[in-house]
Amino acid sequence: MKHLLLAAAAMVSFADPALAATVVTADRYLDVDTGKYVEHPAIFIGDDGRITGISDARTVRWGADVKHIDLAGRTLLPGLIDMHVHLTSLAEIGGYQGLKYTDSFWQVVGVANAKKTLAAGFTTVRNVGSNDFGDVGLKEAIDGGWIEGPRIVPATYAIGATGGHCDDTGLPPSYDKKVESIIDSPGEARAKVRWLHKYGAEVIKICATGGVFSLGDSVGGQQLSLEEMKAIADEAHMLHLKVAAHAHGDEGIRDAILAGIDTIEHASLASDATMKLAIQHHTWFDMDIYNDDYILATGTSNGTEQESIDKEKAIGLKQRQTFQRGVQLGVPMLFGTDAGVYPHGDNGKQFAKMVQWGMTPLQAIQAATRSAGEALNRAGDVGTLAVGRFGDIVAVVGDPTRDVSLLEHIDSVIKGGKLVKGAATNQ
Repeated sequence: MKHLLLAAAAMVSFADPALAATVVTADRYLDVDTGKYVEHPAIFIGDDGRITGISDARTVRWGADVKHIDLAGRTLLPGLIDMHVHLTSLAEIGGYQGLKYTDSFWQVVGVANAKKTLAAGFTTVRNVGSNDFGDVGLKEAIDGGWIEGPRIVPATYAIGATGGHCDDTGLPPSYDKKVESIIDSPGEARAKVRWLHKYGAEVIKICATGGVFSLGDSVGGQQLSLEEMKAIADEAHMLHLKVAAHAHGDEGIRDAILAGIDTIEHASLASDATMKLAIQHHTWFDMDIYNDDYILATGTSNGTEQESIDKEKAIGLKQRQTFQRGVQLGVPMLFGTDAGVYPHGDNGKQFAKMVQWGMTPLQAIQAATRSAGEALNRAGDVGTLAVGRFGDIVAVVGDPTRDVSLLEHIDSVIKGGKLVKGAATNQ
């Protein structure tokens, strides 16, 4: 068994010192619970990838059999969490251009996207929508050590109504196909939750309103009834699953909150009254306020239809203004980018937008760490650096609580105690 000789001045005693296999040292780490820095940390991680203790590196010693990852000159944070990604999608291929590729193509590019996402510092993601159970396959491959990528909380298919945002629209009736996740009654909704859970869904995603990239619908128009959403939420919660609702329009957002949905994705057109209802119900808003820049700058060059560009022009600024009002009102906020609508690996660019539109840098960081872990119902695993949590750590040079754009340039990434990006001075 490995041994650690702890000095009396150690900051935190070990849960079980004998389990420590790796120690990570740096100039300081950010305690996202308090918002304060802890100087000269020595973070010990066991063979199971979980933190066994945090001590003062100036006063603690460890044995030669403990691997030392020395990140001198860096600031450490918990591994970042993106609550809204689509790993098996590509922003570079939009609209009907996607029909040129065979079905398995998307699973293959998901492997590359997962690696880019991890390298960007996002050690956990919630994948809210993937055809053919692609996100479950990625999760299995990553967890088995076959490929590199973040921890994935998969939703598999997103549940929606016939002709809605989660349906295949834009094709003539001769190509009609019933999408696997389409429902048209509360009973069908309950059955669909059970089916998705059976095949690997760890969160349920629904499309409560229209969207930007679906054709022929109103971006804010409600598409699932209150009764259908309540049936989904009740069934999912009975299975101990959280539910995320794609919702742009105010009526759909309001009904999703009343139905007991846990997180609202996009939330573009939420009124102040609806945001106050979200506060009352502690419903999280997960607002992707960076990708508007990419969508409008790219336009139709990647195959995206002009109809979708027109929708984005109509709601992009309004969504950011809603975000700003939500921050002012105190709506609980998460960090979600909709990566796949813009290129994977650029997830960190949203931090600066969140600060530009009203958050402090610390609030933006907490949205992608502590708050995200809570919203996933996995606060005991991810979101903070603490004994018992996974040893998921990112490092930057500088102070991200002063300049949050530093999180666009992650220096080093550790997942479960393993250095997956960056160089340490002492291995």
